Amino acid sequence: MAKQIQEILIDDLDGGEANETVSFAIDGSSYEIDLSDLNAKKLRDALSPFVQHARKSGAVSARRSRRGGQRSMSREKSSEIRQWAKAHGLPVSERGRIASTVVEKYEAAH
Repeated sequence: MAKQIQEILIDDLDGGEANETVSFAIDGSSYEIDLSDLNAKKLRDALSPFVQHARKSGAVSARRSRRGGQRSMSREKSSEIRQWAKAHGLPVSERGRIASTVVEKYEAAH
């Protein structure tokens, strides 16, 4: 039996298709956001003047930051969040990763 699992990223800003997960940190907190090429460019362009004048601090490997930012959740919890999001009119896919904004709204409501 063959199985194919497909992960589709949804742009956390506009709900369209995302091409990458962008990691950044500010004020001691690290963040990840899924963005389209256009929105990723906008973020990088907006931060560029600050990055040019900043100094790097403690290197974090891409592998470590990527794994550290991911939260796995059970199928039951994913299903519960999807049902809640649909009931509240939030866009959510039937399969794949649930947008962090939807998860945050769910957690804030519970």
